[in-house]
Amino acid sequence: MMRHLISAADLTRDDAVLILDTAEEMARVADRPIKKLPTLRGRTICNLFFEDSTRTRISFEAAEKRLSADVINFAAKGSSVSKGESLKDTAQTLEAMGVDAVVIRHGASGAPYRLATSGWIDAPVVNAGDGTHQHPTQALLDAFTMRRRLVGRDTGLGQDLAGRRITLVGDVLHSRVARSNVDLLHTLGAEVTLVAPPTLVPVGVETWPCEVSYDLDAVLPKSDAVMMLRVQRERMNAAFFPTEREYSRRYGLDGERMAKMPEHAIVMHPGPMVRGMEITAEVADSDRCTVVEQVANGVSVRMAVLYLLLGGSEPAVTTTPAARTEENK
Repeated sequence: MMRHLISAADLTRDDAVLILDTAEEMARVADRPIKKLPTLRGRTICNLFFEDSTRTRISFEAAEKRLSADVINFAAKGSSVSKGESLKDTAQTLEAMGVDAVVIRHGASGAPYRLATSGWIDAPVVNAGDGTHQHPTQALLDAFTMRRRLVGRDTGLGQDLAGRRITLVGDVLHSRVARSNVDLLHTLGAEVTLVAPPTLVPVGVETWPCEVSYDLDAVLPKSDAVMMLRVQRERMNAAFFPTEREYSRRYGLDGERMAKMPEHAIVMHPGPMVRGMEITAEVADSDRCTVVEQVANGVSVRMAVLYLLLGGSEPAVTTTPAARTEENK
């Protein structure tokens, strides 16, 4: 494994499959009466969240505690950041405290990369979402869920998603989940199609390793998995579509549209869902919808990432400054 996890595009096929296979092992811990491993005992991980989050922060915290790490939760609200402290100063404070890894979510695209490459902190950095750029662990948990459902829990070990047809629907323009999934799914051999209103398709999308369609009904019958993306009103600064009803009519997934999908096909959503807009309650509560599975799988995948960065046979962070210096040469 590499030292940091900043972007899904940085992962090779072998890296991604290794993480997914390791997550399969970690998932078995959840079936135990005591859901703990001693792997990261004595390591300190800081969750550095400059943006509001529920699922991602709790998921990372659960993963860290199941690996027996010591956890520091940092929220920008109520901290020195609200007084004007910079990312550099915050990072140097964490370095002085001796943290062994940093999980960062930031509203500015590129902030995790800056933290990882600046020299401000000598610890692995995991990107938990930055602006509209990347969210690699979300893409990994989505791929893990797809592989389990479409290939099989045990038969999927060592396998990728070659030949599978995945459709992402909705607000691609503002979605770091869409960008991360396109990168990772392409690496794993899947055929990806984006479906969105023209106003919510990014400039330069023709360079992405995917197809683009504006007709959801034409794509559904040949999709193995359909991921509905939330309309991110908090990042919008203009009217990207006429009305919510119009958006839902053309790009929402209801029971009638779901019936057009192949019998084995699944419906996914990174959450939080806006029921009645991009997805109806009928679809969200159906057996084909994997939203709850995705949340559970997120803990296993994040355990796998932290284990491979910190607890593998060649740990990314060593315990002595001298060893760290030697490792970085």
